[in-house]
Amino acid sequence: MFRKTTSAAIIFLMLSNGTANAATRAIKGPVQAEVVRVVDGDTVLVQAMPWPDHRIDTYVRLRGIDAPELKSECPSFRLAAERAKDKLATLMEGQRSVTLTSITGDKYFGRVVADLTLEDGTQPADLLLQIGLVEPYQGRVKRKRLCPDD
Repeated sequence: MFRKTTSAAIIFLMLSNGTANAATRAIKGPVQAEVVRVVDGDTVLVQAMPWPDHRIDTYVRLRGIDAPELKSECPSFRLAAERAKDKLATLMEGQRSVTLTSITGDKYFGRVVADLTLEDGTQPADLLLQIGLVEPYQGRVKRKRLCPDD
């Protein structure tokens, strides 16, 4: 009986908060994580450790940047996407642990958006911006870019 009541209470609390509000809730952090793999130039899969002895696999979109899309129809954009992904992968090499802060839900709810910091204090998003492999992103609609190959 206790288990059913506890489960019902947890479900009630989740539903009462509403899913529309989920993207606006934030976890300040820090949350330690291990990088599992680099997905593209602005997203990584991590194994986060929000509590002792608990691990959660989640996709993390790096806050404030937008990388070209790997599946773009434009060959130049695909090449730029590969460069951004490769640079991010290089930055992640040898990292035993990264830190996530300012964690919020993504509009698609399949990943989170966070600031990611490497062990030496470097933020890959800032580096990728500085070297011009990604563009700044503030959560707006992406601007349509014409393919230079056309």
